[in-house]
Amino acid sequence: MTTATVATPRRNWKRFIPRIIQYVFLTLIVIVVFVPIIMLVFSGLKTRGEAYTFPFVPPIPPRWDNMKLILTTPNFWTMLRNSLLVLAGTTVSVVLICSLAAFVFARMRFRSKDLLFNILTLGLMFPITIAILPVFLLVRQLKLPDTLLAIIIVQTAFSLSGNIMILRGFFLSIPMELEDASYIDGCNSFDFFWRILMPISRPALAAVAALVMIASWNDLLVPLVVINKEALWTLPLGTMQFQGQYGFDISLVNAFVTLSALPTLIFYFFAERQIVTGMTAGAVKG
Repeated sequence: MTTATVATPRRNWKRFIPRIIQYVFLTLIVIVVFVPIIMLVFSGLKTRGEAYTFPFVPPIPPRWDNMKLILTTPNFWTMLRNSLLVLAGTTVSVVLICSLAAFVFARMRFRSKDLLFNILTLGLMFPITIAILPVFLLVRQLKLPDTLLAIIIVQTAFSLSGNIMILRGFFLSIPMELEDASYIDGCNSFDFFWRILMPISRPALAAVAALVMIASWNDLLVPLVVINKEALWTLPLGTMQFQGQYGFDISLVNAFVTLSALPTLIFYFFAERQIVTGMTAGAVKG
């Protein structure tokens, strides 16, 4: 009786040790991720002297002068508009092209399909930082420098490989019986793709769209290479130029960075569930 009574609490304690370690580890990750963001926001709501003297202290009271100065600057709204145009163009292009390509690789049969898909996946081995010089030369040959279209084309091209793999995996999880039934009812391949497959695949499409939107919004390298006109700057490029111009005023720079990153943070908090659902969705139950 005594031995069993002592052994049971020990077993329970050993069972909770891994969970305690997991919670401690996750708490450390949250601290590492959120502390810089919190300090960035705090610094943007202080004066320059307060930002240098008390970097870890909350702004009491908050100083809104930096935010008002940036929001009343026409250049900020121009950069915001450019970023939104690039984001919309890239997202629509990637979702449309990737869904069509993934449908072909997942549901259709033709010679050398696996070989072509393997060649496509090689694009994951060549990040844009490696290929930026050929990209610049190609954009110049196409006479597209200093256009938002050039940013959209380049961002779309380097987003295809990974997102086609995501959608292909989701399309493969859809039962063949559903496709056969659609053909019996008189659908052709495009009808099945547009009327049945696309509505079913909304979680995966939403995940791809969310990932592309976040990557496009935060992209600095492509606009930096293909854009020279200030009127076509996106927010990441404008942030870099703003930091170089006002680097002495850390509170003003951090206010600009906060306002630039705020749409991404808000969007991610709302789209996080869609991203996780789309990345982990399994087979369709019928």
